[in-house]
Formats: sequence, structure tokens, C-alpha cells
Amino acid sequence: MVGLVVANLEGDPGISDTPLYRLYGERMASGEVPYRDFGVEYPPGALVPFVIPALLSSTQTGYDAVFQTLMVFALAAASALIVLSLGALGASLRHQALSLGALWAGTALLGPFLMTRFDVFAATVTLAAVCAVLHRRRQLGPVLLGLAIATKVYPAVLLPLVVGRAARQEGRAGALRALALTVGTALLVYLPFLALGPAGAWQSVWGQLGRPLQIESLGAAVLLTLHHTVGMGLAWATGSGSQNLTGTVASVAADVTVLLGALAIVLVWLAFWRGDAGSNARFARFAAAAVVAFVAFGKVTSPQFLVWLLAAVVIVLGRRGALATGLLLAACGLTRLWFPRTYWNLVKQFDPTASWLLLGRDLLLVAVFVTLVARVARAREPGSA
Repeated sequence: MVGLVVANLEGDPGISDTPLYRLYGERMASGEVPYRDFGVEYPPGALVPFVIPALLSSTQTGYDAVFQTLMVFALAAASALIVLSLGALGASLRHQALSLGALWAGTALLGPFLMTRFDVFAATVTLAAVCAVLHRRRQLGPVLLGLAIATKVYPAVLLPLVVGRAARQEGRAGALRALALTVGTALLVYLPFLALGPAGAWQSVWGQLGRPLQIESLGAAVLLTLHHTVGMGLAWATGSGSQNLTGTVASVAADVTVLLGALAIVLVWLAFWRGDAGSNARFARFAAAAVVAFVAFGKVTSPQFLVWLLAAVVIVLGRRGALATGLLLAACGLTRLWFPRTYWNLVKQFDPTASWLLLGRDLLLVAVFVTLVARVARAREPGSA
């Protein structure tokens, strides 16, 4: 229901990616091969929600309607997966209801633009992998994780957690099997495109890794703050599918951001491996922490990425999970105050109000990460006994 509200009852989404998706979808529907005949910036798994609306419609309006319907179904599937995941964690019906409410509230706060992005689909596939792992599906979990990685790169941060959990439960053979199933599945999705258009397929991977400092990232928010407080000069340009800060300072900030993000993700992996890797509650928490670290310290922090976090954080148990969820909902609310209404004011004029709201949002994401990982050694996980 909330998906229908977000898609249809809140007005113009403001900024939409569906025209680009439609272009990809129609070229595929006409027989062209992605990565070989035309460039695609997304992994091959993302092509599924692009081509289906193109096969079922012939106008932009029709394409948008079918695409939004797919995202509503994806949100419904994510809701069901949250219930199943919390069931594996032994959560009460009240907790399940609150978690679903948080997912829907966050989706509504982010607004109708979310239904014009395929990130709900990517988050649902990733959540399916997490759910399968929590239910101890030793083959299905890694296979779904491989599909998720082939749809959007960010689920790759979960692979060391899945392999470490398999090693603790099944030994070296189990770890190798989980690794092989995940990597093998992702490669199986990529291989046809690597064979037909190797240059384009590799470019889609390296293009994502080499993106500049997007204007909504934590590093950019800090530079915008310095711009308004001490007069630091800044410039921007469009590239790699986003609006980015440019220049030497922005390049340094991007490198620092990457380093911080890598350290944060490695911290999550090490902390998980040192404890009870077989605990469902710990796996859910550290999986959420890894995804939050990827977004909070990334070079790109687009508003739609917050749906990845919602799908991961709302299944974390205990007071820690409740606090992290509350902070994340606040971040969604702050995002809605400036995006998409004043987005272009932020980009073109470095609008002060939008800049401060952006900084607040990005710092809230850092707070979510700290909440999930702080005092790991002292905190006893709910349901880990």
C-alpha cells in the first residue's frame, strides 16, 4: 500500500531515471546487446527491470507506469522478506510490525522519486540473500548474494561475512563452497556480456569504481561546509551519471573518503570474525553495518541508496537496532527537506540551507554506523544465546 501511495499520491517525483532506463530497455527489446552495441553504467542484473516495461509499453508514460508497478511489487517482496528474516531471528510479532512500519515510513519520507529508481529492486534481491543466510540455506544464500552483486555492486561487502559464517559453521569446505557459489553466480550473470562485449562490460565495472566525488557524499558535504564557513572555492561538473565536485581538493577528499570507507568495512569484517559468526543476530547487525559503511563513507551517496539501508537496518534486534532505525528515519526526513525540491540549487549555487541539511543527513548516516558497531566486545546480542 505504501508503495502505491509513494508512487501515485505525492505528485511529481521531480528527478527521474526512467527515461534512461527506457532507452536501455527499448534498445534491448529491439535486439541490441548491452555493453556491446551501447554503453550501460549498471551491472547486468539491473537490466531485468529496465527491459520488462519496454516489452510491455510503447510510451514513456506507459513505461513509467509499468516500472513503478515493478517497484511496488519489489517493496511488497521486501516487506515479506523482512518478516521472514525477523522470524529467523526469533523476533516478536510486535517487533515485526514495528520494523515493517519503519521500512514503509522511510520509503514514504524519501518520496515518489524512489519509484523511479531500481534501487528498491536491488535492495530486495540483497535482502533475499540475507534472509536465506539467516534461515541457514547454505546454497541458496550465496547464490542469491551472487545475483545481488550482479545487480548492484554494494552487496559485495557482505561476502566476507557470509564466507566467515560458513567457515565457523561448516569449516574450510563450507567457506570455499559459499565463496564459489557467490562468485560463480555473479560471473555466470556477467559472462554472456563479457563474451559479447568485453570492453563495455569491464567499463561498467571500472566506471563505477572510478567515479568522482558526488555532491551528496560525506566528503562533499564537508567541503560545502568549508565553502560556507571559510570561503573555500568549489566547482562542480556533471559526469558518471551524477553531479560532482571537481578540482584538487575534491580529488583529495574523494581519496580520503575511499580510505575511511575501506577501513570502516574492514573493521566490520574483523569484528564479526572475532565473535560468534554463527549467531543470526550478529550476522544481521554486521551485515547492516557493512552496508551502512559502504554508503556513509562512499564517494557517492544518492538519496535512493537509503532504501538499501532501510532494508538492512530494520532487521537489527534490540535497543541498538531501534536507535539505528530511528537515526536512519531521521536521515530520510532530512533528505526529503531538500531533495528533489532544492537539489539543483545545491548543485548550481551551493545553496546554504540545502548544504547544512545535507551535512546533517550524512552525519546521521555516520551515527547509524557507529551505533551498529560501537562497544562490540561489551554488547550482548539479543537472541544470540
